Amino acid sequence: MRLATGLPRWLLIPAALGTAIVLVPIAGLLGRVPWTRLPGLLTTEASVDALALSVWTAGVSTLLCLLLGVPLALVLARSAFRGLAVLRAVVLLPLVLPPVVGGLALLAAFGRNGLLGETLELAGIRLAFTSIAVVLAQVFVSLPFLVLSFEGALRLGHRRYEQVAASLGASPSVALRRVTLPLVLPAIAAAAVLAFARALGEFGATLTFAGSYQGTTRTLPLEIYLQREVDPDAAVALSLLLVVVAVAGVLLTTARRGRA
Repeated sequence: MRLATGLPRWLLIPAALGTAIVLVPIAGLLGRVPWTRLPGLLTTEASVDALALSVWTAGVSTLLCLLLGVPLALVLARSAFRGLAVLRAVVLLPLVLPPVVGGLALLAAFGRNGLLGETLELAGIRLAFTSIAVVLAQVFVSLPFLVLSFEGALRLGHRRYEQVAASLGASPSVALRRVTLPLVLPAIAAAAVLAFARALGEFGATLTFAGSYQGTTRTLPLEIYLQREVDPDAAVALSLLLVVVAVAGVLLTTARRGRA
């Protein structure tokens, strides 16, 4: 292995240990996968319902993250105003909050007696413990991932192209549409994959805010938790699905960074 110039070789030891901490549990999980029973375990009614619900809600939440997160990342990366650091901290807060706390916060806001939920109830709109609640929980936890990833891409030196476009008479909207977005499109795609993977694996906020009802709010992570006591083999098989999706998301993200 060739190390970067000036990097001491002793760093390989803690680096290897750090890799092992992540790799060994995954290897242990793969070693417990019942490969011969895998097709049957993944095609039970409960598994199919959980998978379909997870893919649908994660897809919708990823779309919402794109619609909200791309403009938000642009504001954070291109603005300079008092309170910007506070705004960034608020946006990234779900990254450090325990998911259960996020679920309680969503209940406090959109629950039956919540800050906005009581008004919505009077209008005949119920969010908590519905499929919409699953989407909201997933957006809450995955939006910061998309914003953080995309904001970092916006700081890689594309600003000079926008300045050239502005000097040629392009309006901010034209420069954004014709210059900025085409340049960062791969970064947007990578951030979206990362957000999708995070949404697909969301557990705590979903359980607290949406509950666990088959076909309505029971996503793959919730089904895995339920099957852990009932059928450990089914739990491991479903966990494999999430690992595959997560690995694909990480590979796409790191590949984009490698080309940058």
